[in-house]
Amino acid sequence: MLSPKRVKWRKQHRIGFSGYATRGNELDNGDFALVAQGRGRLTARQIEAGRIAISRSVKRGGKLWIRVFPDRSITKKPAETRMGKGKGSPEYWVSMIQPGRIIFEINGVTREQAEAAFRLAAYKLPFKTKFLARE
Repeated sequence: MLSPKRVKWRKQHRIGFSGYATRGNELDNGDFALVAQGRGRLTARQIEAGRIAISRSVKRGGKLWIRVFPDRSITKKPAETRMGKGKGSPEYWVSMIQPGRIIFEINGVTREQAEAAFRLAAYKLPFKTKFLARE
């Protein structure tokens, strides 16, 4: 599962993330990509589920790049806890996704294989996505 090895601060503030992705929005390595059209938090488990779906679909062929990393901790207080007594402990890690952000890239497979693999991965993600090909 993806998570940072070390962080400077265990607990982070919540941030607003309006607007569109200005970085990570162009094809770098692969010929095909899965691009976010919505915004939201992408958990480490969702990224891993998408990676597994893609690699199984292309039968471990081609090369896959994961272009996002879950670097923000999300805290949670235990169930049935009274108010106060500070902030909860970190529960899981997320990556903040804006529209236009490339999530996965793949190379070394046909367009049909890539479309099928990304369709399976898109089911695992919490927002709408689209398929992008290098023209």
